[in-house]
Parts: sequence; structure tokens; C-alpha cells
Amino acid sequence: MPSYPEKLINEGETVVLDLKPHWWFFWKHIIVGAALLIVLGVWIALLDSKTWEWVQYPLAIAILVYVVFVIVKYLTWTYTHFVLTDRRVISRSGIISKRGTEVPLDRVNNIDFSQKFWERLIGAGDLSIESAGKDGQSHFQNVRHPDMVQQEVYRQMEVNSRRQAGWHADAMAERNPTAPLSAASPDVADQIAKLATLRDQGALTSEEFEAKKTELLDRM
Repeated sequence: MPSYPEKLINEGETVVLDLKPHWWFFWKHIIVGAALLIVLGVWIALLDSKTWEWVQYPLAIAILVYVVFVIVKYLTWTYTHFVLTDRRVISRSGIISKRGTEVPLDRVNNIDFSQKFWERLIGAGDLSIESAGKDGQSHFQNVRHPDMVQQEVYRQMEVNSRRQAGWHADAMAERNPTAPLSAASPDVADQIAKLATLRDQGALTSEEFEAKKTELLDRM
């Protein structure tokens, strides 16, 4: 199965997760098809020879169409990616024409996942990411273990916040190389990490977290 194209990964960017949709994405069609085949088999067994003569060709065509449909669904599954890097959340799908969604980690405000009872049993679900920007919310279906993916996205957001705080400190040092090294930069990164933990625990809302993070970065 093809992995996410390396040419689409930015220089210095690391892929953390490269997931295909859960197998329920296409196997549900096969299960429904198998049930229909059983019903057709019973129905055919009850047909007399004269009726079978004129029904066999339309039936063969219908089965062929269904097989082609399943193959197309499988190829669609093969070329669908849910990718998490240390900087972005990416969704990409399509065999000939491509469709994709990209959410930078520093714009993510909130992440929700949902699982029905059956989806919990098989380890599938949906993921919704609220972000700053014109799109507002991105919805991803048939994600493998969405609860674990949610936690990994939050973890990468913390890492990304610390990295950006470090970049900010380096930029300040380059603009004023004669200034003494500030001991506040590591403290700011630690405070952002603590704020992220409080947000994950529900003590802070996403909006409060973003406001506090911006305030801390502005102080540097």
C-alpha cells in the first residue's frame, strides 16, 4: 500500500502518523454484498429452468457491477491518508483527482472524537478539529482509534508550541546578539506546556489557552 508521498512533506518536517481509513470504510459494502448473495442464492434455487434462462444474464451483469464497485472502493481506501506530522494534520484522498485538507497545529483550537457502540468495538470513529481560519472545522471519518489520535495531536501541539517559543527566542537573540541570554525563555516554554496540560484536563478552555500563550510569547 502506498504511503504518504515524501515530496509533500516540508523540509525538516517529521511524519508522526500515516493512517489508512479503518477497514470498515469498505468492508461494510462487502458484508452487505455477501448478505445479498445469500438471498439471491436462495431465490435462484427456487427458480424453475424457464425463468432462470431470462434472469441469468441481468443477474450476471448486476454481480459484475457490484464487483467493480467494491474494487473502486478498495482503491479509494488505498489512496486515502490521514497524516499527522509535527507541524500539521493532513487528509488526502483520490486516485486520479485529488482532494485534501490541511490544518496547521498552531491553529488548532479543539479536537473532538465520536464513536458509536459498534465503532468502539472495532476501533473506528470520527474526528473533528476546530481551527482558526475560514474553514473553522474539519471532519475526518473512519479514523483508526480516534481517541488515541486525539491525544497524539495534543502532544504534538505541545511540542510545536515549545519549538515555536524556541524559534522566537533565537530570533530575539539574532536581532540583539549583545543582550544577555534571558532565563525567561525556557520558563515561557514550560508555562505554555503547563497551560496545555490544564487545557487537556478541562481546567482551561481552548480560547483561554490561546490567549495566555499569546500573552506569554509577547513578553519574550
